Amino acid sequence: MSRGQFPIAKNIKQYRNKIGITQDQLASLSGVGYNVLIKLESGATENPTIETVVKIAKGLKISIDDLLVPEKNQNILVCTTCKKEYSPSKAISQCTCGGILTLIHNSSFPIDEIRKRKQTMWRYREALPIMQDKYIISFDESITPLTKIMLGRHEVFVKQDHLFSSGSYKDRGASVLVSKALELGVNRVSEDSLMQDSSGSASNAVVSYCAHANITCDLYTPMEIDLDKLTQMKFFGAKIHTIKQKDKHNLQVAQSEYYANHSWNPYFLHGTKTFAFEICEQLGWKSPDTIILPAGNGTLLLGTYIGFLELLNAGVVSKMPKIIGIQSVQCAPLYFAYKKNLSEISSIDKKFTLAQGLAIEKPIRGKETLDAVRSTNGQFIVVTDHEIKAALAEMLRIGFYIEPTSAATIAGVKKYVAEAKPDEIIVSAFTGNGLGSIQKIAKLLNA
Repeated sequence: MSRGQFPIAKNIKQYRNKIGITQDQLASLSGVGYNVLIKLESGATENPTIETVVKIAKGLKISIDDLLVPEKNQNILVCTTCKKEYSPSKAISQCTCGGILTLIHNSSFPIDEIRKRKQTMWRYREALPIMQDKYIISFDESITPLTKIMLGRHEVFVKQDHLFSSGSYKDRGASVLVSKALELGVNRVSEDSLMQDSSGSASNAVVSYCAHANITCDLYTPMEIDLDKLTQMKFFGAKIHTIKQKDKHNLQVAQSEYYANHSWNPYFLHGTKTFAFEICEQLGWKSPDTIILPAGNGTLLLGTYIGFLELLNAGVVSKMPKIIGIQSVQCAPLYFAYKKNLSEISSIDKKFTLAQGLAIEKPIRGKETLDAVRSTNGQFIVVTDHEIKAALAEMLRIGFYIEPTSAATIAGVKKYVAEAKPDEIIVSAFTGNGLGSIQKIAKLLNA
């Protein structure tokens, strides 16, 4: 959930009046400037930084969630467009107005209990939005290694999420999404590759978990999806519907069922947030200084933001890491919106890029992604195909068989570390393996 989308103006005034203090007094108690408070209460500033929110919450002696969202709105689905609220017990994956939903979930972290549990993403049980354990669909996804790799002159921690069963980090989101579908009594879901990466890794993950749950999955996919992944999905039992990229009729059909598209369905992000929980635990229950991730549809980036925000609110960590998003220069709508200080994604001239997973012309949750990066004082970095190819070859030479989209992130890391502080703790990820792109990689590297 991108908390920047929930104006906090009325909440500041509500809690300030409740304890009977003036704006001057709150400014003194919180350490936030008086003029900043005036702008927040008037609505002139809609997206304060995390640091500002933390200070105000402490000044009011309330939690971050109390400040950002009224108490009655805990554990609910909220439309990011019209703000309509839905119960999590309702089998809905988008608002009746057509808007995308975000999930607000109360999370807790009983660390002593967590340490005793099996080394899977479900060890963070109290932070995952499934009510009953019997509905959990899992392959016992192991905690992925956090490995130190020398990139340029800087040692960087890299999470090996390419080791998941389907070959990418998207197993995290698929596990929670499909578990929730099963809990809601859904026996048929729809997924498509039309509004997401044409590499098909998200579809592959969702289809595999649907197979494990015995849920029928209708997959609407364009002709250009990777053939190896399409074959794999057929073996998983997906009902394949090959359609044109801009076939709006079939897209409406897909959305008429329980829509499992990883960009639209809010439960996917509450699976990818486990990436943040694992990093925190692996670093001794601390936040790194910086996290560098791909920013195509932004589902790992947003999940990581949600995860660390929940850890911060629970008092597990004391700071939010700076989040850096990596885009291809051939398709960089988030980068250009960030550079131009825009609040929404504008149209761009999309060109071919080796990093298919980053070739997203208009990310569904683009505004949320922009807000997340800005609120952590992060930035977006673009990389060229030449840099992607070089990073891919470098990672292969040291034994990591990753896909080009993963290599794009590594290329971005190398750009960032060139100006990083010597003692800066930086974390990134191998987001997908290269087994679904063998021929492409061979041709690219002239093997």
